Amino acid sequence: MKSIVVLISGRGSNLEAILKARLPVKVAAVISNNPQAKGLAIARAHGIEALTLDRKQFASREAFDAELASRIAVFKPDLIALAGFMLILGDVFVERFANRIINIHPSLLPAFPGLDTHARALQVGVKIHGCTVHFVTPKLDHGPIIIQAAVPVLAVDNETTLAARVLKQEHRIYPQAIRWFTEDRLVIENRGVRVIGAKAEHMALFSPGVDE
Repeated sequence: MKSIVVLISGRGSNLEAILKARLPVKVAAVISNNPQAKGLAIARAHGIEALTLDRKQFASREAFDAELASRIAVFKPDLIALAGFMLILGDVFVERFANRIINIHPSLLPAFPGLDTHARALQVGVKIHGCTVHFVTPKLDHGPIIIQAAVPVLAVDNETTLAARVLKQEHRIYPQAIRWFTEDRLVIENRGVRVIGAKAEHMALFSPGVDE
């Protein structure tokens, strides 16, 4: 059975979705840069080792990344899943675990990389918004895309309502992407990802319902 380490910074809702999906994978550890992250309690409730590594205690990002990489290496994970991890990882870290780090981002990449995605989507008046699971590369939020899910943007939406609708889709597609990885079905080619045996419609999910 393959193993993963999950990195979080906050409430851990995507971590919880991964655990509830009962994937054929062992979550070896959960690591947070935030000692107050609520997701740590979720990990401990499931009997998973939960660690904190406070970025503020390190003189540089490079020093933090080096220690984080050492902590992760102890568990020898097949995959590192960023689940609301709010720090940018440096090139050395990303290259050490190349093609073994995935992230869930709250927009339809390449649109709206970085922060404040929902506010930016509303500001420019897009009609479709969503989320993306992608491999992590040194260029922020530009790695090969594994799966996406789209939701309609409603005239009455604000950041809160739109974020809630997108989050439901995050909880659907992140476990799916991890399942594909653990089944050795993801092939990176031509700066994209091919899923062995998956139909095209399974890689881009549209949720037309207002309540989704």
